[in-house]
Amino acid sequence: MIDVPVRMARWSAGHPWRAIAGWFLFVALCLGLGIAIGGNPATTEDFRIGEAGRAEALATEGGLQQRPVERVLITAKAGPLDRTAADAAARDVVQRMRTLPEVRSVAAPVPSADGTAVRVDITMNGVELDGKRHVEPLRAQTDRVQAAHPGLRVEETGSPSISKGLDALRSDDLARTEMIALPVTLVTLLVVFGSVALAVVPLLLALSSIVAAIGLSMLASHVFPDAGVGTNVILLIGLAVGVDYTLFYLKREREERARSGGRLDSRALVELAAATSGRAVVLSGIAVAVSSATLYLADDVIFSSIATGAIVVSLVAVLSSLTILPALLATLGRRAERRAARRAARKAAGAAPAPRSGGAPWRRRAKDGGGGRLTRALLGLTSRHPVIMLSAATLFMLALSAPLLSLNLTDMGKDSHPRAVPAMRTYDRLNAAFPELKATHQVVVRADAARADEVTAALRDLGARLKDDPRLAGTALLRTSPDRRTSMLELPVPHYAFTGQARSSLRGLRAEHARAITGRIAGAEVAVTGDVARYADYPEHQKGKLPLVIAGLLVVTLVVTVGAFRSLVLGLVGVVLNLLSAAAALGLVVLAFQNTWAEGLLDFTSTGSIGSRVPLFLLVILFGLSMDYQVFVLSRVQEAVLAGASTRQAVLDGIGRSAGVVTSAAFVMVTVFASFVSLHLMEMKQMGFALAVAVLLDAVIIRVMILPALLLLLGERTWWPSRHPRRDHLLVGPRPTNMG
Repeated sequence: MIDVPVRMARWSAGHPWRAIAGWFLFVALCLGLGIAIGGNPATTEDFRIGEAGRAEALATEGGLQQRPVERVLITAKAGPLDRTAADAAARDVVQRMRTLPEVRSVAAPVPSADGTAVRVDITMNGVELDGKRHVEPLRAQTDRVQAAHPGLRVEETGSPSISKGLDALRSDDLARTEMIALPVTLVTLLVVFGSVALAVVPLLLALSSIVAAIGLSMLASHVFPDAGVGTNVILLIGLAVGVDYTLFYLKREREERARSGGRLDSRALVELAAATSGRAVVLSGIAVAVSSATLYLADDVIFSSIATGAIVVSLVAVLSSLTILPALLATLGRRAERRAARRAARKAAGAAPAPRSGGAPWRRRAKDGGGGRLTRALLGLTSRHPVIMLSAATLFMLALSAPLLSLNLTDMGKDSHPRAVPAMRTYDRLNAAFPELKATHQVVVRADAARADEVTAALRDLGARLKDDPRLAGTALLRTSPDRRTSMLELPVPHYAFTGQARSSLRGLRAEHARAITGRIAGAEVAVTGDVARYADYPEHQKGKLPLVIAGLLVVTLVVTVGAFRSLVLGLVGVVLNLLSAAAALGLVVLAFQNTWAEGLLDFTSTGSIGSRVPLFLLVILFGLSMDYQVFVLSRVQEAVLAGASTRQAVLDGIGRSAGVVTSAAFVMVTVFASFVSLHLMEMKQMGFALAVAVLLDAVIIRVMILPALLLLLGERTWWPSRHPRRDHLLVGPRPTNMG
C-alpha cells in the first residue's frame, strides 16, 4: 500500500499549480486567522514559580501585588550636584507625572546619602507586565524636564523602561541575524545545487513555513500562553529545519535523476524521493515535535511557549515538504526536460546548441559517494580501525564535557541585561547612588483578619531585628491589605540579586525568621518573595524538572528510533549519542561563558554562570534536531541493506552517500544558530552558541566517526531484536518496480 508521503507527492506532482496555490492559501489563512483572533500573552500569574510565586499570589489576593515602578534620576553632568537646581527639577518631575492617567502615585523626591543624586519614584497603574506598554508618556515628560533643566542630567529607568528597551534591542538583533543567516544560507545552497532556482526553493519554503507557524502559534497561545519568546523560537528553528527538510528531499531527487540517466520523468523521480527522503522527513519532523513537547514537563510558561513554537514550525515545515515541494520539483523538472529536448532537437537539426541557462542543474552527474575528502578520509580510517576511532572520538567528546562538572545555573534577570539599553545604564547609576534599591525581600503573611495586629507586630519585630544585619540596608516598609488578612514587609537589600550576600540573606530569612512567624501565629501562611527570591527559585525549579525532561527525551528518542527501524540497539545508540553530543556542547558553553577568556571574542561580559533555561532548551532542541540526521543517515544504511549489501558495506555506503547532504544541512543550521551569538541578550547568545557547536559536533564527530564505528563493531547485531532488516517492516520500502 502506498503511504501518505508518496500519495501526497504523487498528487502534488500531478497537480503542481493547485498544490502551489493551495500552500500559499494555507499560509495566508494561518497568518490571517492568527492576526484576526490575536495572540494570548502570558500574564504575571503565568510566570510564578516556587515559594516566590506562592508569595506573589498571596500578595495579589490582598491587593499588595507588585506594580510597575519608574524612577527619574537627577544628577550633575559634571562636578558636584547643585541641590537647589536638582530640587527644582524634581518638583517639575512630580508636577508633570501627577497629571498623567498612566500614573497611580508619585512619591516625594529622595536625595541620595552621598548628596550626588535625587530620585523621584513613580508608580504606574495596572500590573507589572503591562508597564512597558504605557511607559512612553512618562518618558516624554522626563525628556521635557531634561530640556527645561539643561544643566542637569535627568533620566528615567525602571522595569517598564528596561523591558521596552530590551524589546527594541531584540527586534534590532533579530533583524541583524536575518541579514547574516539568509545570505549565508543562500550562498551555501548555491554551492550545493549550482542553481539559483533550486537554491531559492528551500529558503522560500522555510520562510513561508515560518509565516504560517507564526499565525498558528498565535492561535495556540490561547491554550499555551505566549511568554514573548515564541516568535524567536519559530525563526530560530523554522529556518534551520525548513531548509534541512527541503535539502534532504532535493538532494535525493537530484541523486535519483542522475542515477536514472533520463529513464524516469519528473513525476516518477519526485515520487521516488518521497518514498525515501520524504518518509525520513516525516519521521524527523515528528521527532522534533515530540522531543519539543517534553518541555511542557518543565511546568514553566517560558518553556511551554518554546515548545509550542518548535512543535508548530517543525510540523508546518514537514507539511511544506510534502505538498508544495513536490509540486515545485515537478514543475522545475519538466521545464528542464523541455529545454533538454529542445537542445537535442536543435543538435539533431545541425544547429548550434543554445547556451545553457543554468536552469537544468540535474544534467550534472551526481556523485555516488557523499562528502568531501575529509569525510571520505575519516570514514576510511573508521572502516579500518573502528575501535581506535571510536575510542578517540568518544574521549574527545568526554573531554569537551568535563567543564559541565562546574556548571553554575542562574536566572538571567535584570542585572544581566545588556548595557546597550540606555535604561540599563541609568539603572547602574541609580544603584550606585541608591544601593538600597538593588534588590528587595518581601515577607508576605496571610492570616485571619482578627489576628492582623499580631501579624503586624511580628513583622515590625522582624524589621527591628534585621535593622543591623549587614546584608540588608535602609528602612523596612510594612503594608497591610484593606481586608487586614494579608501583610507584607519589604526589606531593602544593598546587593545585586545574584550575589552571595543577597542569597545568604534570603536563606536566613526563610529558614529562621519566616519560620519563627509561622510558629508564633498559628494558622498563618508565610512566604518570601522579591528580587532575590525570584532569582534563586527559578534555577532550583529548573533543576528539579531537569531529570523529568531528560527521562522524557530518552523515552521519545528510544521509541521513535525503535519504531522507525525496528531495532532496540539503534534506539539505545541514538540515546547515548544524543546525550554525548548535548554534554559536549554544554561543556563548551560552560568553558566559554562562565569564564572571561571569550568575552572579547563573543562580545559579552561574563556573569560567571549559565542561564537556567539553556540546558533544558539545548537538550530538547538538540535531541529533536539530532534525530533529523539520525533518521536520514540510518534510512540510507537501511536502503543499502535492502539492496542486498552486508551491514558493514551498508554502513559505509549509507553514511558515505548521506555525508554530503548532512554536511550541507549542518552548515546551514550552524550558520543560523551562530548568528544568534551576535545577540545582546545573554541567554539567547548562550543558546545560539550551544546549538551551533552541538550541531557541528553532531554532524562531524558523531555521524562521521562515532556512529559508523559503533555500527561496524555491532555488525548484524545492529538490527536486534529483528532477525534481519530485509525480513521485517522497514522505514524505507523496496524501490517501486514501475519506476525503472
